[in-house]
Amino acid sequence: MIYLASKSKARKKILEIFGFKFKVKSSNIKEKRSIGGLSYAGLVKANALNKAEDVSKKIKSGIVIAADTICVQDGKIFGKPRNLKAAKVMLKTLSSKPQWLYTGIAVVNKDNGKAIVDYEKTKVYMDKMKDEEIDAYFKKVSPLDKAGSFDIQGKGAFFIRRIEGCFYNVVGLPLRKLYQMLKKSGIKVFILYFLSLVSFLTLSGCSTEYNIVTGKQESYYYSTDKEVQMGQSISKQVEKEYKAAEDPLVQKRVEDIGKKIVAVSDRKDIDYHFMVLNEDDVNAVSLPGGYVYVNKGLVEKVDNDDELAGVLAHEVGHIVARHSIKKLQALQGYSILRILVAAAPSSGEVGAASDAAFTELLLGYSREDELLADQLGARYAKLAGYDPHAMITFLKKLQEINKRMPLQPKSYFKTHPYVPDRIRVVKQELGEAVDFDDYINIEQNVHK
Repeated sequence: MIYLASKSKARKKILEIFGFKFKVKSSNIKEKRSIGGLSYAGLVKANALNKAEDVSKKIKSGIVIAADTICVQDGKIFGKPRNLKAAKVMLKTLSSKPQWLYTGIAVVNKDNGKAIVDYEKTKVYMDKMKDEEIDAYFKKVSPLDKAGSFDIQGKGAFFIRRIEGCFYNVVGLPLRKLYQMLKKSGIKVFILYFLSLVSFLTLSGCSTEYNIVTGKQESYYYSTDKEVQMGQSISKQVEKEYKAAEDPLVQKRVEDIGKKIVAVSDRKDIDYHFMVLNEDDVNAVSLPGGYVYVNKGLVEKVDNDDELAGVLAHEVGHIVARHSIKKLQALQGYSILRILVAAAPSSGEVGAASDAAFTELLLGYSREDELLADQLGARYAKLAGYDPHAMITFLKKLQEINKRMPLQPKSYFKTHPYVPDRIRVVKQELGEAVDFDDYINIEQNVHK
């Protein structure tokens, strides 16, 4: 039996996602935050070992995993904040310049008395955050159980410019390092992971199909029914966290335009659902199985139905090309999909997996996928009777807004290719001449 000596939800989620069978048995050891004569690595290793040994005394047999994470900037150690006020000061400070995340890991084998201790460090670069951004973020995420006050695996990812090192170390449990340590302890982690993956593939079924819009044979580890089931799970989480716009006329407008787009699309084997969320960010997102969400902030930016049709057609293009499900399928271990299509998963598992999946989709697709969605969007808007040139006018409008205003954490620009590149693709789809400016894919005054 494996025991996790931590109350951390993030660490628990990591082990669950990768198929570990374990029990949580937290330690009563108080973490030290005074470095004394230790290095930062020495500090987190000592804390992790103390916690692992404490839990080891409470069990008769098994393996204990413990960890401790600190954030270091300019020689100052940041742990978990005491309260929201401290969390706000901490996050604003950390976003001003790079910081290091240190995680100590201890694996104690109760059966042979052997203890293995190691650490990982990762450098994190964040976007400089304003007070209103931090306040909005804290309304969605509690920072009190997170070193540094942010969650890179969740909505905190919107503010992370880049990292140097192990991603899971920033989450709180570096998997590669843990894998190496467990191997030394005689735990066959890969076999456990492989059996979990086989279970998922057996449940879902693997098939190779011709995708009409990409023109390629593509492999899918799910059926259309399972894709719809995943979309339903994620949509429930979205509608739990975000409120629908209150104006029924706005909702009907989007639904009516969306249905016209769907009627001329290349995929009609699923039911499509359109909803306007009461969010000010200029953004839209599509989920597996035909779910499309548009923020109220985006609807307010369009001048007419033609521009709105271009946005909706773009998102329908993602669904037709199955971009969302392919992106989720590419996640390590297929863990999110495995949970979302399980026959009887716990509500906690579904909620966590759905939230992780939605965050992944909000972070956008590859440049190739985005441009294909633009191409399909122009095609479907035209076939549905809308002016496809409105896609170009809306893109240019957003480009001007982007130059004048600070970039929002979940803006339409954050996850899309450069606008000139997108305009070029739309023109090519419409059979129009492409001029020199359309080949310049560098925006002026882009946000850092």
